[in-house]
Amino acid sequence: MASTSIHLTKPPIPKIYAWTATSVENIPWGNGEGVGLLKVGYTSRDDAGTRIHEQTRTVIAALGEVKTVLVEIADGQFGYFTDHHVHAELRRMGRRQVQNEWFEATVDDVHNAINAIRAGTHHAPTRTQSFPMRPEQEAAVLATADYFNKCRLQFEQGSKASKRAPHYLWNAKMRFGKTFTTYQLAKTMGWKRILVLTFKPAVQSAWQDDLAFHRDFEGWQFIGKDDTWDDCVRSPEQPVVWFASFQDVLGRDDEGAIKGRLLKMWEEEWDCVVLDEYHFGSWRDRAKELYDSEGKDEVEGGEFDEEVFPLTAKHFLYLSGTPFRSLAMGEFTEDQIYSWTYSDEQRAKKSWDESKGPNPYAELPQMVMLTYQLPDDIRSVAQESDVDEFDLNEFFAATKTTAPGKPTHYEFKHPNEVQRWLDVLRGHVKAYDGSLAGTDVVQPPVPFEDVALRMTLRHTFWFLPSVASCFAMAELLSEPANSFYDDYKVVVSAGTQAGIGMAALPPVEAVMGSQPTKTKSITLSCGKLTTGVTVPPWSGIMMLKNTTSPETYFQAAFRVQSPWKMAGLPDPVNGGEVPLILKPTCYVFDFAPQRALRLLSEYATQVASDPNATMEQKVAEFLYFLPVLCFEGSSMEQLDAGPLLDFVATGTASTMLARQWQSARLIDMSKDTFERLLAHPDVIAALTKLESFRNLRDLNDKLIATINNEAAINKTKAKGDAATEEESDISGKLERENKSFRKELAENLKKLAARIPVFMYLTDEREETVKDVINSQGDLFERATGLTQADFKALCDIGVFNKATMDSAVFNFRRFELASLNYLGGGKEQPLVYGGMMDAYASGDDVRDGNV
Repeated sequence: MASTSIHLTKPPIPKIYAWTATSVENIPWGNGEGVGLLKVGYTSRDDAGTRIHEQTRTVIAALGEVKTVLVEIADGQFGYFTDHHVHAELRRMGRRQVQNEWFEATVDDVHNAINAIRAGTHHAPTRTQSFPMRPEQEAAVLATADYFNKCRLQFEQGSKASKRAPHYLWNAKMRFGKTFTTYQLAKTMGWKRILVLTFKPAVQSAWQDDLAFHRDFEGWQFIGKDDTWDDCVRSPEQPVVWFASFQDVLGRDDEGAIKGRLLKMWEEEWDCVVLDEYHFGSWRDRAKELYDSEGKDEVEGGEFDEEVFPLTAKHFLYLSGTPFRSLAMGEFTEDQIYSWTYSDEQRAKKSWDESKGPNPYAELPQMVMLTYQLPDDIRSVAQESDVDEFDLNEFFAATKTTAPGKPTHYEFKHPNEVQRWLDVLRGHVKAYDGSLAGTDVVQPPVPFEDVALRMTLRHTFWFLPSVASCFAMAELLSEPANSFYDDYKVVVSAGTQAGIGMAALPPVEAVMGSQPTKTKSITLSCGKLTTGVTVPPWSGIMMLKNTTSPETYFQAAFRVQSPWKMAGLPDPVNGGEVPLILKPTCYVFDFAPQRALRLLSEYATQVASDPNATMEQKVAEFLYFLPVLCFEGSSMEQLDAGPLLDFVATGTASTMLARQWQSARLIDMSKDTFERLLAHPDVIAALTKLESFRNLRDLNDKLIATINNEAAINKTKAKGDAATEEESDISGKLERENKSFRKELAENLKKLAARIPVFMYLTDEREETVKDVINSQGDLFERATGLTQADFKALCDIGVFNKATMDSAVFNFRRFELASLNYLGGGKEQPLVYGGMMDAYASGDDVRDGNV
């Protein structure tokens, strides 16, 4: 190939540098030809060491000792060049790019690449990808562009509602292709300045690769989370994508000021700010632990607020595969959401018209969930008696012990039971209760005993509760009693030594090798590699962590749905090759059935793309594409929507059902909601007449004060260190006042919500949704709650009560009620089932404390 001239307008003497660290310098290459990773980068500074220090100082504990191995002037016979050209040359030489700037390469390899560029014998970076958008990606671009353009037109016409920059959400499952589609939206809109802010910095490589390799984005420039504007922007006229993590952006330098290399971010007027992995956000609390959420369970989000983070932007785009909180709290209206769910994807796969060409969804595997209720003698050590649930965190709890002169040792709290669980996986211990021996019970298919499953599960991911439990499992698997697992290479992807973010991926790929069809592996993790990574050979996940967060659960579960294919036979019709799909099906294994099915029903109903479908219809469609097999001690059955929802509702203890009506998700205490409520003085008047609101007779005044306080607080926060001590003290006082008011108001609204099931119990109707409650006949609702149905409807329309979350609570109560009536013979005259539960709903106080 002909060499390419390079014209670069940058400060003098740019440099190419390379460095490694003790944690990665001996990692085996995937092809087995060498060891060690090098990070190859570019800087225009006089001292490359300063740039390297900036990249490593925040992760030095995980990296170990950093070693600079190369610094070379980036100048050749055609002028200055950049690291992109060195990366392209390394790839041409056959050196694998692990992620971003990391390569499986030696120092000599980098020298040779630089010399080839200097001599003009290199190959310029090539763009080999030219695939078009899939139908759902085109639909997302068209819907979003239409909404943004409509908002711009309203702004030009002077609409007051259009003064706030428009916000739009893509509720798009993993594998949707969010980075590629975002860039296509930017191209459609003619954007030149795009800022991508993420709560998970490990996804940088996905954002960078599309710009580097797809022909549609020739000339676009990328700034990584460790880069600067001056280092990367060579042509201000060309589109610029700046990728940054909130951990970095919210941080400050040693003097408490905004980091110097990020100042340009605040100076620039952005065409669009993209908030990636939005479900991990927690703006109000600045919860930085979420950026490397290993060992943590609940993800508590917070909506993005431009007043707290004052960027100048014309548009905001939110991306999430599991936006449960945003949908539940009504953060976006229906015309601000584009949805593409797992059911949508699998439906498109099944209904593809082959006359249009190869099925673009064929490589996306179908998921199957298998849940097992273990025998009582295994579960007994971790059984929560008050809610009758198996506590996985207790079952797999482990401790770390150290002694002078001895290696660190990890041991499970219940080693005998965990060993028996391992034996269950192999079929050596029956999954059903021993008391059933001699009956017609059939052993269900278990992962490493069933032939079909064992052949499929060459590479699995085990999601455990803690770092200690990951190491304890690794030790237990290596015991002589578990020689079956000797064929599986075990990787512990937990703890600081495993690296942060994507740094934990190379060891996993290394044990799989360059031919994963011939190797076997088990990856043990308690948080790492559960978001933003693609590991095609993973075909099954063991859910061994007692998470109750649907975001955490399904972000991890969908890791195993990554396509895995290889080149196949020539395609005589369409040309090219027909890929050989190595993973048509993938599996989720769960040993806490009640928890698993509850989260599954929540995913199916709250993220569904059809808002008009009933809960049962949503679950039915989801189960059509994601079959669930449930083993409860005597048989394994595939669940339909009705039995699954019955299991979820009737398998929930009355205490948990009562707590659903006390959930924080039922109520929205945001400023926007308060402003909407103030526009309905009749509703405020109705609330203040309730006995439970006797301490909030001045509700209208307190709502106004809270909104004003928030504006003052944000104004002080925007000043940062420039705020005076008096201003900071006043701001703190106002924050405490707002928090106290919100808590008091929320408690009163929860008492009101707790009256809804009392009303439902007293009626002869079988309500399934909040709409059914609102439309019921007679004055019974007002007598039970103190509010008219019109006032309650207004509270739901305003957003004080969240309809989606309340629909779920209504539906679960209805399932519980029906099952109870059926058990008792269908008569309302039988009060036995409800007894104390209804008293608890009526009082409100006991429910709030969980003492039902």
